[in-house]
Amino acid sequence: MVLHRAYRFRMEPTQAQNEALLRMAGARRWVWNWGLARRKEVYAATGKGLSYQQQAAELTALKKQPATAWLREADSQLLQQALQDLDRAFKAFFERRAGYPRFKSKKKDQPCFPQRVKVEGSKVYIPKVGWVAIRQSQPIDCPVKGATFKRDTQGHWYVTLTAGFEMPDAPLPPADPARVVGIDLGLKEFAVLSDGTHIAPPKFYRKGLSKLRRAQRALSRKQQGSKNREKARKHLNRIHAKVRNQRQDWLHKLTTGLVQKYDGLCIENLNLKGMARTNEYRHRRAAGAASLLSKSVLDAALGEFRRQLEYKTVWHRKHLAVIDRYFPSSKLCSECGTLYTGLTLSDRVWTCGCGAVHDRDLNAARNIRAEGIHKIPVAVGHPETQNAWGGDIRPAQGRPSPSNQESHGL
Repeated sequence: MVLHRAYRFRMEPTQAQNEALLRMAGARRWVWNWGLARRKEVYAATGKGLSYQQQAAELTALKKQPATAWLREADSQLLQQALQDLDRAFKAFFERRAGYPRFKSKKKDQPCFPQRVKVEGSKVYIPKVGWVAIRQSQPIDCPVKGATFKRDTQGHWYVTLTAGFEMPDAPLPPADPARVVGIDLGLKEFAVLSDGTHIAPPKFYRKGLSKLRRAQRALSRKQQGSKNREKARKHLNRIHAKVRNQRQDWLHKLTTGLVQKYDGLCIENLNLKGMARTNEYRHRRAAGAASLLSKSVLDAALGEFRRQLEYKTVWHRKHLAVIDRYFPSSKLCSECGTLYTGLTLSDRVWTCGCGAVHDRDLNAARNIRAEGIHKIPVAVGHPETQNAWGGDIRPAQGRPSPSNQESHGL
Protein backbone atom coordinates (compact mmCIF):
# COMPACT_ATOMS: atom_id res chain seq x y z
CA MET A 1 0.00 0.00 0.00
CA VAL A 2 1.40 3.37 -1.08
CA LEU A 3 0.77 6.35 1.20
CA HIS A 4 1.70 9.98 0.77
CA ARG A 5 3.53 12.30 3.09
CA ALA A 6 4.03 16.05 2.79
CA TYR A 7 7.12 18.06 3.72
CA ARG A 8 6.81 21.82 4.01
CA PHE A 9 9.87 24.10 3.96
CA ARG A 10 10.34 27.82 3.72
CA MET A 11 12.16 29.00 0.61
CA GLU A 12 14.75 31.75 0.33
CA PRO A 13 14.65 32.80 -3.35
CA THR A 14 16.71 35.60 -4.85
CA GLN A 15 15.01 38.63 -6.37
CA ALA A 16 15.18 37.09 -9.86
CA GLN A 17 13.84 33.76 -8.60
CA ASN A 18 11.03 35.51 -6.74
CA GLU A 19 9.97 37.26 -9.94
CA ALA A 20 10.14 33.95 -11.85
CA LEU A 21 7.90 32.27 -9.27
CA LEU A 22 5.42 35.12 -9.54
CA ARG A 23 5.37 34.70 -13.32
CA MET A 24 4.74 30.98 -12.89
CA ALA A 25 1.85 31.66 -10.53
CA GLY A 26 0.45 34.26 -12.93
CA ALA A 27 0.66 31.87 -15.89
CA ARG A 28 -1.10 29.10 -13.99
CA ARG A 29 -3.83 31.49 -12.84
CA TRP A 30 -4.30 32.79 -16.40
CA VAL A 31 -4.64 29.26 -17.83
CA TRP A 32 -7.17 28.29 -15.14
CA ASN A 33 -9.29 31.39 -15.79
CA TRP A 34 -8.98 30.93 -19.56
CA GLY A 35 -10.01 27.28 -19.32
CA LEU A 36 -12.99 28.11 -17.11
CA ALA A 37 -14.13 30.89 -19.44
CA ARG A 38 -13.81 28.56 -22.46
CA ARG A 39 -15.92 25.88 -20.78
CA LYS A 40 -18.65 28.36 -19.95
CA GLU A 41 -18.54 29.81 -23.46
CA VAL A 42 -18.78 26.43 -25.19
CA TYR A 43 -21.55 25.24 -22.89
CA ALA A 44 -23.59 28.39 -23.51
CA ALA A 45 -23.22 27.95 -27.29
CA THR A 46 -23.61 24.18 -27.69
CA GLY A 47 -24.93 22.84 -24.38
CA LYS A 48 -21.89 20.57 -24.07
CA GLY A 49 -18.71 20.83 -22.06
CA LEU A 50 -15.04 20.52 -22.94
CA SER A 51 -12.81 17.67 -21.83
CA TYR A 52 -9.27 17.99 -20.57
CA GLN A 53 -7.85 16.57 -23.83
CA GLN A 54 -9.70 19.17 -25.90
CA GLN A 55 -8.49 22.03 -23.74
CA ALA A 56 -4.92 20.71 -23.72
CA ALA A 57 -4.96 20.77 -27.54
CA GLU A 58 -6.32 24.33 -27.49
CA LEU A 59 -3.58 25.34 -25.06
CA THR A 60 -0.90 24.00 -27.42
CA ALA A 61 -2.35 26.08 -30.25
CA LEU A 62 -2.63 29.06 -27.95
CA LYS A 63 1.13 29.06 -27.31
CA LYS A 64 1.74 29.52 -31.05
CA GLN A 65 -0.29 32.72 -31.27
CA PRO A 66 1.69 35.98 -31.00
CA ALA A 67 -0.58 37.47 -28.33
CA THR A 68 -0.12 34.52 -25.96
CA ALA A 69 3.37 33.38 -26.91
CA TRP A 70 4.52 34.40 -23.43
CA LEU A 71 2.98 31.16 -22.12
CA ARG A 72 5.97 29.28 -23.55
CA GLU A 73 8.14 30.88 -20.86
CA ALA A 74 6.25 28.92 -18.21
CA ASP A 75 6.74 25.20 -17.57
CA SER A 76 4.48 23.11 -19.80
CA GLN A 77 3.55 20.63 -17.07
CA LEU A 78 2.60 23.50 -14.78
CA LEU A 79 0.02 24.72 -17.31
CA GLN A 80 -1.24 21.21 -18.01
CA GLN A 81 -1.66 20.63 -14.27
CA ALA A 82 -3.87 23.73 -14.09
CA LEU A 83 -6.20 22.25 -16.72
CA GLN A 84 -6.22 18.89 -14.93
CA ASP A 85 -7.13 20.61 -11.66
CA LEU A 86 -9.93 22.45 -13.48
CA ASP A 87 -11.21 19.16 -14.91
CA ARG A 88 -11.22 17.57 -11.44
CA ALA A 89 -13.06 20.60 -10.07
CA PHE A 90 -15.83 20.15 -12.63
CA LYS A 91 -16.07 16.42 -11.91
CA ALA A 92 -16.41 17.19 -8.20
CA PHE A 93 -19.14 19.72 -9.02
CA PHE A 94 -21.15 17.27 -11.14
CA GLU A 95 -20.81 14.63 -8.41
CA ARG A 96 -22.10 17.20 -5.91
CA ARG A 97 -18.97 17.07 -3.80
CA ALA A 98 -18.05 20.74 -4.33
CA GLY A 99 -19.39 24.02 -5.65
CA TYR A 100 -19.10 25.39 -9.17
CA PRO A 101 -15.48 26.31 -10.05
CA ARG A 102 -14.70 30.01 -9.75
CA PHE A 103 -12.15 32.31 -11.29
CA LYS A 104 -8.91 32.64 -9.34
CA SER A 105 -7.42 35.86 -8.05
CA LYS A 106 -3.79 36.76 -7.43
CA LYS A 107 -4.19 36.14 -3.70
CA LYS A 108 -5.18 32.48 -3.79
CA ASP A 109 -3.46 30.80 -6.72
CA GLN A 110 -0.25 28.81 -6.32
CA PRO A 111 2.03 27.03 -8.80
CA CYS A 112 1.98 23.22 -8.75
CA PHE A 113 4.55 20.98 -10.47
CA PRO A 114 3.62 17.29 -10.83
CA GLN A 115 7.15 16.16 -11.77
CA ARG A 116 10.82 17.10 -12.16
CA VAL A 117 11.12 18.74 -8.74
CA LYS A 118 14.00 17.44 -6.62
CA VAL A 119 15.79 18.35 -3.40
CA GLU A 120 19.53 18.22 -2.88
CA GLY A 121 21.74 19.91 -0.32
CA SER A 122 19.05 22.17 1.22
CA LYS A 123 18.04 23.35 -2.24
CA VAL A 124 14.99 22.58 -4.35
CA TYR A 125 15.10 22.47 -8.14
CA ILE A 126 12.17 24.16 -9.89
CA PRO A 127 11.79 23.84 -13.68
CA LYS A 128 12.36 27.17 -15.48
CA VAL A 129 13.53 28.72 -12.18
CA GLY A 130 16.57 26.71 -11.08
CA TRP A 131 17.94 25.76 -7.67
CA VAL A 132 16.34 27.70 -4.81
CA ALA A 133 17.61 27.60 -1.22
CA ILE A 134 15.24 26.21 1.42
CA ARG A 135 15.25 25.88 5.19
CA GLN A 136 15.24 22.09 5.28
CA SER A 137 14.35 21.18 8.86
CA GLN A 138 14.21 17.41 8.31
CA PRO A 139 15.53 14.88 5.81
CA ILE A 140 13.32 13.53 3.01
CA ASP A 141 13.57 9.76 3.05
CA CYS A 142 10.90 9.11 0.38
CA PRO A 143 10.88 9.75 -3.39
CA VAL A 144 9.32 13.11 -4.25
CA LYS A 145 6.19 12.81 -6.44
CA GLY A 146 5.23 16.47 -6.81
CA ALA A 147 5.52 19.95 -5.33
CA THR A 148 3.29 22.92 -4.62
CA PHE A 149 4.63 26.43 -4.06
CA LYS A 150 2.73 29.01 -2.07
CA ARG A 151 3.36 32.64 -1.14
CA ASP A 152 1.90 33.71 2.20
CA THR A 153 0.54 37.12 3.16
CA GLN A 154 3.98 38.27 4.32
CA GLY A 155 5.57 37.56 0.94
CA HIS A 156 7.41 34.39 2.05
CA TRP A 157 7.51 31.44 -0.32
CA TYR A 158 6.95 27.88 0.93
CA VAL A 159 7.33 24.58 -0.89
CA THR A 160 5.21 21.54 -0.02
CA LEU A 161 6.78 18.35 -1.33
CA THR A 162 4.54 15.30 -1.73
CA ALA A 163 6.40 12.03 -1.25
CA GLY A 164 5.17 8.46 -1.53
CA PHE A 165 6.22 5.59 0.71
CA GLU A 166 5.32 1.93 1.02
CA MET A 167 3.21 0.82 3.97
CA PRO A 168 2.90 -2.91 4.71
CA ASP A 169 -0.50 -4.14 3.54
CA ALA A 170 -1.05 -6.21 6.66
CA PRO A 171 -3.34 -6.00 9.69
CA LEU A 172 -2.24 -3.69 12.48
CA PRO A 173 -0.56 -5.40 15.41
CA PRO A 174 -2.88 -6.04 18.37
CA ALA A 175 -2.84 -3.42 21.09
CA ASP A 176 -2.03 -3.87 24.74
CA PRO A 177 -5.16 -2.76 26.67
CA ALA A 178 -2.91 -1.02 29.19
CA ARG A 179 -1.70 1.21 26.33
CA VAL A 180 -5.17 2.16 25.05
CA VAL A 181 -6.45 5.55 26.14
CA GLY A 182 -9.74 7.42 25.84
CA ILE A 183 -9.64 11.14 25.03
CA ASP A 184 -12.43 13.54 26.01
CA LEU A 185 -12.04 16.86 24.20
CA GLY A 186 -13.43 20.09 25.59
CA LEU A 187 -12.85 23.80 26.13
CA LYS A 188 -12.22 24.18 29.85
CA GLU A 189 -9.66 21.39 29.47
CA PHE A 190 -8.39 20.80 25.94
CA ALA A 191 -8.31 17.06 26.61
CA VAL A 192 -8.75 14.73 29.55
CA LEU A 193 -7.31 11.24 29.16
CA SER A 194 -8.75 8.13 30.73
CA ASP A 195 -5.52 7.60 32.69
CA GLY A 196 -6.15 10.87 34.55
CA THR A 197 -3.94 13.19 32.47
CA HIS A 198 -5.30 16.72 32.05
CA ILE A 199 -4.13 18.85 29.11
CA ALA A 200 -4.81 22.56 29.49
CA PRO A 201 -5.85 24.56 26.40
CA PRO A 202 -3.08 26.91 25.16
CA LYS A 203 -5.50 29.65 23.94
CA PHE A 204 -3.01 31.24 21.56
CA TYR A 205 -5.66 33.35 19.84
CA ARG A 206 -7.02 34.67 23.14
CA LYS A 207 -3.52 35.59 24.31
CA GLY A 208 -2.78 37.46 21.09
CA LEU A 209 -6.21 39.09 20.80
CA SER A 210 -5.15 42.46 22.27
CA LYS A 211 -2.26 42.75 19.78
CA LEU A 212 -4.55 41.76 16.93
CA ARG A 213 -7.09 44.41 17.87
CA ARG A 214 -4.48 47.15 18.08
CA ALA A 215 -2.98 46.12 14.74
CA GLN A 216 -6.41 45.99 13.11
CA ARG A 217 -7.31 49.46 14.40
CA ALA A 218 -4.00 50.83 13.17
CA LEU A 219 -4.64 49.34 9.74
CA SER A 220 -8.14 50.81 9.53
CA ARG A 221 -6.75 54.34 10.16
CA LYS A 222 -4.27 54.23 7.28
CA GLN A 223 -5.11 55.75 3.92
CA GLN A 224 -6.05 53.38 1.14
CA GLY A 225 -3.13 52.67 -1.19
CA SER A 226 -0.49 54.29 1.04
CA LYS A 227 2.83 52.75 2.04
CA ASN A 228 1.93 53.06 5.72
CA ARG A 229 -1.19 50.98 5.12
CA GLU A 230 0.93 48.30 3.47
CA LYS A 231 3.27 48.30 6.49
CA ALA A 232 0.30 48.03 8.86
CA ARG A 233 -1.12 45.15 6.80
CA LYS A 234 2.16 43.22 6.98
CA HIS A 235 2.35 43.83 10.74
CA LEU A 236 -1.16 42.43 11.20
CA ASN A 237 -0.31 39.41 9.04
CA ARG A 238 2.78 38.70 11.14
CA ILE A 239 0.67 38.52 14.30
CA HIS A 240 -1.82 36.17 12.65
CA ALA A 241 1.02 34.01 11.36
CA LYS A 242 2.58 33.81 14.83
CA VAL A 243 -0.70 32.64 16.38
CA ARG A 244 -1.17 30.06 13.63
CA ASN A 245 2.39 28.76 13.92
CA GLN A 246 2.18 28.52 17.71
CA ARG A 247 -1.03 26.50 17.50
CA GLN A 248 0.32 24.17 14.82
CA ASP A 249 3.58 23.58 16.68
CA TRP A 250 1.73 22.77 19.92
CA LEU A 251 -0.69 20.41 18.19
CA HIS A 252 2.05 18.54 16.34
CA LYS A 253 4.04 17.99 19.52
CA LEU A 254 0.94 16.84 21.41
CA THR A 255 -0.36 14.43 18.76
CA THR A 256 3.09 12.95 18.08
CA GLY A 257 3.60 12.35 21.80
CA LEU A 258 0.22 10.63 22.15
CA VAL A 259 0.75 8.37 19.15
CA GLN A 260 4.20 7.35 20.33
CA LYS A 261 3.06 6.68 23.91
CA TYR A 262 -0.13 4.67 23.30
CA ASP A 263 -1.03 1.72 21.07
CA GLY A 264 -4.65 2.78 20.67
CA LEU A 265 -6.52 6.07 20.97
CA CYS A 266 -10.30 6.47 21.32
CA ILE A 267 -12.01 9.76 20.50
CA GLU A 268 -15.51 11.07 19.82
CA ASN A 269 -16.85 12.10 16.42
CA LEU A 270 -17.68 15.71 17.30
CA ASN A 271 -19.66 18.06 15.06
CA LEU A 272 -17.24 20.96 15.48
CA LYS A 273 -18.67 23.19 12.75
CA GLY A 274 -22.12 22.81 14.21
CA MET A 275 -20.84 23.60 17.70
CA ALA A 276 -19.21 26.85 16.58
CA ARG A 277 -22.09 27.87 14.34
CA THR A 278 -24.79 27.09 16.90
CA ASN A 279 -23.11 29.06 19.67
CA GLU A 280 -22.43 31.97 17.31
CA TYR A 281 -26.07 32.26 16.27
CA ARG A 282 -27.31 31.85 19.82
CA HIS A 283 -25.27 34.74 21.19
CA ARG A 284 -25.26 37.06 18.18
CA ARG A 285 -28.18 39.21 19.36
CA ALA A 286 -26.73 39.58 22.85
CA ALA A 287 -23.10 40.18 21.86
CA GLY A 288 -23.52 41.59 18.36
CA ALA A 289 -20.76 39.26 17.01
CA ALA A 290 -19.42 35.75 17.33
CA SER A 291 -19.74 34.54 20.90
CA LEU A 292 -16.79 33.89 23.17
CA LEU A 293 -17.71 30.22 23.24
CA SER A 294 -17.66 30.06 19.44
CA LYS A 295 -14.21 31.66 19.38
CA SER A 296 -13.02 29.15 21.95
CA VAL A 297 -14.21 26.25 19.79
CA LEU A 298 -12.31 27.59 16.79
CA ASP A 299 -9.23 28.58 18.82
CA ALA A 300 -8.93 25.07 20.27
CA ALA A 301 -8.58 23.59 16.75
CA LEU A 302 -10.14 20.28 17.77
CA GLY A 303 -10.67 19.34 14.13
CA GLU A 304 -6.98 19.78 13.36
CA PHE A 305 -6.17 17.67 16.41
CA ARG A 306 -8.26 14.79 15.04
CA ARG A 307 -6.84 15.20 11.51
CA GLN A 308 -3.29 14.87 12.79
CA LEU A 309 -4.20 11.84 14.89
CA GLU A 310 -5.76 10.14 11.86
CA TYR A 311 -2.71 10.23 9.63
CA LYS A 312 -0.10 9.85 12.38
CA THR A 313 -1.72 6.66 13.69
CA VAL A 314 -1.52 5.28 10.14
CA TRP A 315 2.15 6.24 9.81
CA HIS A 316 3.07 4.67 13.17
CA ARG A 317 0.75 1.66 12.68
CA LYS A 318 -1.33 2.44 15.74
CA HIS A 319 -5.08 2.12 16.33
CA LEU A 320 -7.61 4.97 16.29
CA ALA A 321 -11.23 4.28 17.31
CA VAL A 322 -13.87 6.94 16.66
CA ILE A 323 -17.14 6.46 18.53
CA ASP A 324 -20.53 7.91 17.66
CA ARG A 325 -21.11 11.56 18.54
CA TYR A 326 -24.40 10.71 20.28
CA PHE A 327 -22.82 8.26 22.69
CA PRO A 328 -23.63 9.68 26.18
CA SER A 329 -20.09 9.51 27.51
CA SER A 330 -20.63 12.11 30.23
CA LYS A 331 -23.89 10.61 31.52
CA LEU A 332 -22.78 7.01 31.93
CA CYS A 333 -21.29 5.79 35.18
CA SER A 334 -17.94 4.23 34.32
CA GLU A 335 -18.26 1.94 37.37
CA CYS A 336 -21.72 0.41 36.98
CA GLY A 337 -22.87 1.66 33.56
CA THR A 338 -26.01 3.45 34.83
CA LEU A 339 -27.28 6.29 32.61
CA TYR A 340 -27.81 9.51 34.61
CA THR A 341 -30.31 11.54 32.56
CA GLY A 342 -30.41 14.46 34.97
CA LEU A 343 -26.86 15.63 34.23
CA THR A 344 -26.64 19.28 33.10
CA LEU A 345 -23.81 21.26 31.51
CA SER A 346 -23.08 23.04 34.77
CA ASP A 347 -22.52 19.77 36.65
CA ARG A 348 -18.78 19.18 36.61
CA VAL A 349 -18.89 16.58 39.38
CA TRP A 350 -21.77 14.18 40.00
CA THR A 351 -22.52 11.17 42.19
CA CYS A 352 -23.98 7.94 40.83
CA GLY A 353 -26.53 5.81 42.70
CA CYS A 354 -23.84 3.18 43.20
CA GLY A 355 -21.89 5.70 45.31
CA ALA A 356 -19.18 6.53 42.75
CA VAL A 357 -18.22 10.21 42.56
CA HIS A 358 -17.27 11.23 39.03
CA ASP A 359 -15.39 14.12 37.52
CA ARG A 360 -17.42 14.84 34.40
CA ASP A 361 -14.55 14.91 31.89
CA LEU A 362 -12.55 12.05 33.39
CA ASN A 363 -15.66 9.86 33.52
CA ALA A 364 -16.38 10.70 29.87
CA ALA A 365 -12.82 9.74 28.87
CA ARG A 366 -13.11 6.39 30.62
CA ASN A 367 -16.44 5.68 28.91
CA ILE A 368 -14.96 6.66 25.54
CA ARG A 369 -12.14 4.19 26.11
CA ALA A 370 -14.53 1.42 27.17
CA GLU A 371 -16.67 2.00 24.06
CA GLY A 372 -13.77 2.40 21.64
CA ILE A 373 -11.71 -0.57 22.84
CA HIS A 374 -14.30 -2.92 21.33
CA LYS A 375 -13.17 -1.70 17.90
CA ILE A 376 -9.47 -2.32 18.61
CA PRO A 377 -7.98 -5.85 18.48
CA VAL A 378 -6.17 -6.53 21.73
CA ALA A 379 -3.21 -8.81 22.36
CA VAL A 380 -3.81 -12.44 23.27
CA GLY A 381 -4.14 -13.01 27.00
CA HIS A 382 -5.52 -9.55 27.82
CA PRO A 383 -9.17 -8.85 28.58
CA GLU A 384 -10.82 -6.13 26.54
CA THR A 385 -12.07 -4.20 29.54
CA GLN A 386 -12.36 -4.56 33.29
CA ASN A 387 -15.69 -2.82 33.98
CA ALA A 388 -19.01 -4.45 34.80
CA TRP A 389 -20.93 -3.52 31.68
CA GLY A 390 -23.44 -6.11 30.50
CA GLY A 391 -26.68 -6.64 28.60
CA ASP A 392 -28.92 -5.62 31.50
CA ILE A 393 -27.35 -2.23 32.10
CA ARG A 394 -26.18 -1.11 28.65
CA PRO A 395 -28.46 1.65 27.26
CA ALA A 396 -30.66 0.69 24.32
CA GLN A 397 -29.26 1.51 20.87
CA GLY A 398 -32.52 3.14 19.83
CA ARG A 399 -32.39 5.80 22.53
CA PRO A 400 -33.30 9.39 21.50
CA SER A 401 -30.33 11.49 20.46
CA PRO A 402 -29.29 14.00 23.14
CA SER A 403 -28.46 17.57 22.24
CA ASN A 404 -25.12 18.36 20.69
CA GLN A 405 -23.68 20.08 23.75
CA GLU A 406 -24.75 17.34 26.14
CA SER A 407 -23.23 14.60 23.98
CA HIS A 408 -19.99 16.55 23.58
CA GLY A 409 -19.40 16.65 27.31
CA LEU A 410 -18.30 20.32 27.28
